Amino acid sequence: QVRLVESGGGAVQAGGSLNLSCAASVYSFGGYYAAWFRQGPGKEREGIATISFSGVPTYIDSVKGRFTISRDNAKKTLYLQMNNLKVEDTAMYYCAAKTRGGVSYRDSDYTFWGQGTQVTVSS
Repeated sequence: QVRLVESGGGAVQAGGSLNLSCAASVYSFGGYYAAWFRQGPGKEREGIATISFSGVPTYIDSVKGRFTISRDNAKKTLYLQMNNLKVEDTAMYYCAAKTRGGVSYRDSDYTFWGQGTQVTVSS
């Protein structure tokens, strides 16, 4: 069983930055493919960034160049550095993990989820 706990959310103005963290309670975090999802008001949950076991990232177009996903397997922590935030980035942000490798933005592919951390961006 993997327990994921997000932190680092908050309220910022457009153009600002936040760094989200996701701490994993697991023997070896390196054995899990991970991702960040978000769910904005009235929207479906969407995958926004993934990272392989060894740290190779992928992003959806709307966050590419602004967000950076990374991981520290020794610290068992997943990160999401968010720069140049926009109002449309307002959402609950979730980290997720799965044991099977391969890029996926489908939430049904992920077995383990955190409880979420709220990010609110104002104009």
